[in-house]
Amino acid sequence: MKIISWNVNGIQSCVSKGLLGFLKKEKADMVCLQEVRGDPSFIDFLKLGYQVAHFPAQKKGYSGVLTIYKKTPLSIIKGLGNKKFDDEGRVLTLEYQGFYLVNAYFPHTQRELLRLPYKLAFNKAFEVFCQTLRKKKPVIITGDINVAHREIDLRNPKQNQKNAGFTLQERAWMDHFLSLGYIDAFRAFVKEGGHYTWWTWRNDARKRGIGWRIDYFLVSKELRGKLKNCIILNKVYGSDHCPIMLELKS
Repeated sequence: MKIISWNVNGIQSCVSKGLLGFLKKEKADMVCLQEVRGDPSFIDFLKLGYQVAHFPAQKKGYSGVLTIYKKTPLSIIKGLGNKKFDDEGRVLTLEYQGFYLVNAYFPHTQRELLRLPYKLAFNKAFEVFCQTLRKKKPVIITGDINVAHREIDLRNPKQNQKNAGFTLQERAWMDHFLSLGYIDAFRAFVKEGGHYTWWTWRNDARKRGIGWRIDYFLVSKELRGKLKNCIILNKVYGSDHCPIMLELKS
């Protein structure tokens, strides 16, 4: 089984830059998109063999998550059950026989860390939500978590110690969440640094290899034996993020 995740930074823009060709080529079983920021109904996903679940933000042109899938899920859960977070369209969950697939777009802490309290509150609510699901069956979490977990997960850690996405508080929560029994799937296969999923548009950062790894597959440890591969598709363009892919043994 192949699952792809991608922060598309606006679905209309990403379609104009090759999203549909990418989907046709990869033929993934499920694709989780974040920061959709628009109505995806102009795309004929059925023609590509996919059904669609969409959870938009209340604010037009902002946030939003979209999951396309070939096999019909047992259920679809929109949000965390908390209006404060759900109005921003950040979490979309599909239930299957053997697992839950959680598509998540975590808040950005923003300049001067203005949204750090909001993000930490979201993190806690998200943790409770996932742990509740996990009492029933294993959980696969994917999306833009908006944090570089360790120093090897960004090019310039020392310059970013107090910046959004690399604060001690955000990184500490990531440590805590993984300690609950979740696996950073990419790190199960690749230990060295220099692998990134997001690059600022400024100063040719992507060409110069100045990036951050902030997009993840986090898999509950019950699925450890099913991990086949997890890779960063950093040759794929169309957004300021690149796609990531998880393969599970059948």
